[in-house]
Formats: sequence, structure tokens, C-alpha cells
Amino acid sequence: MTTRVEVSSQVLSWARERSRRDDDYLTKRFPKLREWESGEALPTLNQLEEFAKATYTPIGYFFLQEPPVDRLPIPDFRTVRNASVSTPSPNLLDTVAVCRQRQDWYRSYLEDDGAAPVPFVGSLRPMGDIVTTASAIRVALSVEDQLFADVPSWSAARGSLADRCERAGVLVMINGIVDSNTHRKLDPDEFRGFALADELAPIIFVNGADAMAAQIFTLAHELVHIGINQSAVSNPSLGRRQQNEIEIWCNKVAGEFLVPMGSFRLEFNRKASLESELTRLARKHKVSTLVILRRVFDAEILTWEQYREAFDKQVALATRRTASGDGDFNVTQPIRTSKRFARAIIASTLEGRTRYTEAFRLLGFHKTSILRGQAVQQRSCSGRAAGG
Repeated sequence: MTTRVEVSSQVLSWARERSRRDDDYLTKRFPKLREWESGEALPTLNQLEEFAKATYTPIGYFFLQEPPVDRLPIPDFRTVRNASVSTPSPNLLDTVAVCRQRQDWYRSYLEDDGAAPVPFVGSLRPMGDIVTTASAIRVALSVEDQLFADVPSWSAARGSLADRCERAGVLVMINGIVDSNTHRKLDPDEFRGFALADELAPIIFVNGADAMAAQIFTLAHELVHIGINQSAVSNPSLGRRQQNEIEIWCNKVAGEFLVPMGSFRLEFNRKASLESELTRLARKHKVSTLVILRRVFDAEILTWEQYREAFDKQVALATRRTASGDGDFNVTQPIRTSKRFARAIIASTLEGRTRYTEAFRLLGFHKTSILRGQAVQQRSCSGRAAGG
């Protein structure tokens, strides 16, 4: 006789809603789901395990009488002041969890090697002068005012900024899916990035499903959080007037870092159309037209009402370009996990210091051939860098 499992109908409904998966998909896969939720029928243990996988729910939750409350383990700055915050999705929760696991491993790896703290972490004064703070970031990353003057594309600009962050000791992970699961795409409308501050192993995660230009701004925004030694989940928005004060400040510093106001005032042509200037300067600075538009407002060229009208127009015109999941796996995977992290864990594994199973879990794949392929790829990149 098949054993049925007593499950709270509230928990079943909560798991379905929490997963944010299409109801039609779940009811087709589990024809008796509605009966389970109404209490008219009970699932078998195998069915419950499959339902847990389909809804990204830990199996133990189904033995609770009431649904648990999901909370992010780090501060959530995705709110507009006085507005409610949506419950974090399993995709966001699992992405934060994966990154924290990698951070734990990397911190332990550095501690074993006697590494010194990353100087940039905590080097910035919260709510400090915008221009001074942005200048300090440029010094830390060894960049000039014209950050991307000779960079040919937005993708190259993102890569250049990420590489500079990593050379400064900050791990940068850019991914548009949960770990390596192509069926679990991240939603930029839910979050654009987060920072995990740590004196040895600071991490910036950027949602790679967002527009490429938007990713660059998010990377700069989260870098500011690392600079003030603050972990946070962010959804940087340039179109809101009222936000958390720290988020407003981080946005302003990121904007000044990417597009310094001193040079912007000189290069903005007031006689040209706003649309053409947004396009021209966005291309020059390798940021979105929304970032340039915000700099126009910050320069007091537009009123708030004019800015909002132009902002809504740009949002309507915007198209999203994804950056994750395309091309050679050996090239894209280190971007998802941080090149610096990938180098460390692959070297540690090949040296026998880390088990292959642990490396596979943290890198998001399960084949020795892929790990060795990435080792070859890293040696090839290092050789080209040394030769160039």
C-alpha cells in the first residue's frame, strides 16, 4: 500500500506561490495539486519530493504546520521609502546562498595562506562627499577620469571594470541564472545585484539578465557598498525621487565614478537634441542612456518633471540584452563565479588541497574534464596577458 504524507494545505499553497512558477505548468505536472491544497487528497513521499524540487522548496518545510517566513540574510535596500517590499523569490535566496558558500570557501583559503585584508573594504566614508568618494574609488582601481575612453563595447567595458575590481581584491560574479541552472532565470525587476562585504573575501554579484549598460552601473553601485563595508541587496533605480538615503548616495557616487560631472558639463551640448546627446554620451561612457539622463538632471539642466518625462520615454525605448549563457562555457563560467575565485579553487583542487566534489559544487558543474579545461583556459589567458 502506498504511504501518503500529511502535509499542511497552507504550506503547499505557499510553496506554489513562492516558486513563482506558472500554475498551468505545476497543475499539469501534479494533476492532484488542487486536491492536495484543498485537503481532499494527500501526496506520496515521492510526489512530495518532486513537488519540492519543482517549487525550489526545501523538503523539510513541508513538515511544518504553517509556512515559514523567507528573509534575506543581508540588508534589503530594494525599497522605496515607506513602500512595501516583495518577498524574495527562491531564485534570489538561492543565488545569495551560493555566493555566500563561495565566500566562505575563499575566505578560508585566504586565511590558510595568511592573506592580508583587502584595503578597499571599509576605505570609504558613508555619506561622504560625492566627488571625493568617486575619486577615491578611481585611485583604488587605478583608473583615469575617462574610464572607458578606449573600450570598444559595453561588454568590454563591463569586463574591464570587473577585472579592475578583481585586481583590487573584490570578487565579481555576473550571472543571469541560478548557479548553472538554465531553467532558473533571474529577474532584473526583482534585483539587479548585491554586495557581500568581507575584509578578506568581498563579493559583488551582478544580475547578468539585465541590460549590459545597466550591469555596468550596478557593478559600480555595489562597489560603493563594498567600499563602505556594507552588505546589501540592491535594485538601483534612477527614476525615483525618494529612496533609502544610502541607496541615493551610492547611486550618486556610482554616477560620478562612471561619468564625472566636471568633464560632463564640458562635453554636453545644450544646442543638440536631448535624445542625440543621450545616445552619444552613453556610447562614449559605456553606460545606459538613463545614467546620462540622470547626469543631465544632476547638472540642473532639466527640472524633475522634465527628467521624469524623458526617463519614462527612455524606459519605453530600452531593450534588454542578456550576457550570461552565451559562447564558450570555459570562457563564460569564470565570469559567473568570478575569475579570481575560479583560479583559486581550480589551483587548490589540482594541488590536492580541495576535494573535487567540493570544487564541482562551488563552481556549478560536475565534470573533471571541464575543470581541467578551465585550468587550460586560465593559463592561456595568463600567457596572453603577460605577452601583451
